[in-house]
Amino acid sequence: MTPVPAAFHWLSLLALLVAAAFASATVGRFHIPLADVWQILGRWLTGALSPETMEERILVNVRLPRILLAAIVGAGLALCGAALQALFRNPLVSPRVLGLSSGAALGGALTLLVGGGAVMLFAATFASALAALVLVAAISHVAGRTILTIVLAGIVIDALFSAMISLTQYVADPETSLPAIVFWLMGSFSSSSWEKVARHGPIVLLAIAVLYRLRFRIAVLSMGEEEARSFGVNVQVSRWLVFTVISVIVGGCVAVSGVIGWVGLVVPHAARLLVGEGHRRFHGTAALLGAAFLVAVDTLARTVTSAELPLGILTAVIGAPVFIYLLCTRRTRGGPVR
Repeated sequence: MTPVPAAFHWLSLLALLVAAAFASATVGRFHIPLADVWQILGRWLTGALSPETMEERILVNVRLPRILLAAIVGAGLALCGAALQALFRNPLVSPRVLGLSSGAALGGALTLLVGGGAVMLFAATFASALAALVLVAAISHVAGRTILTIVLAGIVIDALFSAMISLTQYVADPETSLPAIVFWLMGSFSSSSWEKVARHGPIVLLAIAVLYRLRFRIAVLSMGEEEARSFGVNVQVSRWLVFTVISVIVGGCVAVSGVIGWVGLVVPHAARLLVGEGHRRFHGTAALLGAAFLVAVDTLARTVTSAELPLGILTAVIGAPVFIYLLCTRRTRGGPVR
């Protein structure tokens, strides 16, 4: 098969993301024609816009920050999934394997339980995600620092934090905090704002950039410990550096949108079908596909019914069949699910 030129490949992915963004900007309960979107964006970018009409207020103050946050979170979760799958050499791995998603979710649930604000929510998701990472590191240090041990430790920590989330829901007030916790755990961008973009966006984007720069080190680590050491790579330091950056991204994404599953599993697989896992474009492709995917899913979530659907429902509806397909095809082809 003739390889696709790099310029055409990246332009196609960017065009897909832009198309998803403009579709999200136009559709909704209040329809904004595409021509009006172009005009409003032009005036806004040049500083000549002072939102006065309903169209201008909805586009600039509601839909634009929501689209930006969805793109950032989608890119971050997809890139984390791609990095973990490459590192573990297993396309069925996702950020949940290290207990990071449940860890960040616990911090957010506790914050909602005590009525904490946005800053406390942001700090709690970061801290609890890092706490999950530290626990996994401690267990694997005692039991043996192998990939299998790390995975098993992550499964245990994920189960522990999930139980603590259930306990948080059990003690929450059913009239006030419980509905907020339940809805937040299912994921949503309904509370998006420019303040959230300014507060969370730079940190998550910086962590995404760092993880993308580590893609070559991840490729070396995926060859195995002996091969990585032959290249002069400190395996343990490099591995936990990658895990720490991933925990920062996952914690930041959970603070922005709540828990959104399956993105880290489905999107890297789509990128693998396009370019192959070992290709130098794999991580960047996964990030751009993840951004476009989550923008499109968020658009469906707020338009498919009169009431906004939690994102976790739609991503699970898409992700579960893909997971089953991956599991069955790997078995029928004789490949082990490691």
